[in-house]
Amino acid sequence: MIEISQLFYFVAASVALTLLPGPDILFVLSISVSEGKKAGIATASGLCTGLLFHTTAAAMGVSAIVYKSALAFTLVKYSGALYLIYLAFKALKENEIFLSSDKIKKADVFLLYKRGIIMNLLNPKVSLFFLAFLPQFVVAGEGNVPVQMIFLGLVFLVQALFIFYLVAIFAGIIGSRVMQMSNTGKYVNWVKASIFSVIGIKLALSNR
Repeated sequence: MIEISQLFYFVAASVALTLLPGPDILFVLSISVSEGKKAGIATASGLCTGLLFHTTAAAMGVSAIVYKSALAFTLVKYSGALYLIYLAFKALKENEIFLSSDKIKKADVFLLYKRGIIMNLLNPKVSLFFLAFLPQFVVAGEGNVPVQMIFLGLVFLVQALFIFYLVAIFAGIIGSRVMQMSNTGKYVNWVKASIFSVIGIKLALSNR
């Protein structure tokens, strides 16, 4: 079993990496500000659900296979980029409305949850990150390596979920106040669309 000290270092490194301004946290932030904390929490839940796939893929070696296949990697990468551009277009089409967390319908929350999963699954760099990150904290002589990697992946998921939920709550509170101001809705949607576009373009242009 993984030692407590090793687990502590892993959690510390995971928290630091999660807090970096990456695509996932920016995605949660933009959704929370524009659509409320419930929407942000739903999106964060979807993103972290996607981590279950990436953890399993890394533990079973699937990520390595995708990485070695230039065609598979490119297809997944561009699919993810196109999906983000689509979300940016959707954001521009949204009407200016005053949103608060209690105005998010259950159907909308479920849709945002699915969007979070899709965005995460269509980013092959997440699987490659887990493939590179998790083995650094695996102790070869302490049991089944894939099981250790899955355990570490679940620990990463829990801390990411906690941080994303905090981001969603605070951003949602700020967003509800911002959206109550006159003529701010359209500007928030423009900012959200810009963030989605930048993340999508960055993903499309990124190398392995």
